[in-house]
Amino acid sequence: MDHTIEIKQILSDVLGLNERINSMTTDTFLLGNIPEFDSVAVVTVILALEKKLSISINDDEISAQTFQTLGTLVNFVEKKIAAKNKR
Repeated sequence: MDHTIEIKQILSDVLGLNERINSMTTDTFLLGNIPEFDSVAVVTVILALEKKLSISINDDEISAQTFQTLGTLVNFVEKKIAAKNKR
């Protein structure tokens, strides 16, 4: 299942991106490209993803690669959801 729209909504809500979120694709770079996306925002996004999607993300699972693009974040989240559903 594609969770891109949900993740875009979370990013928009946390970062206050408003209409800018509509131009984001899975190839859109996040870290270093969106000024609002700083280290505090990363933590806030992680907490929002955990709450909204009922997943648990451990500190050692997070890297800059996870947040490189919207697509890498979507892939990471979908793997977490698939792992949760296997249990």
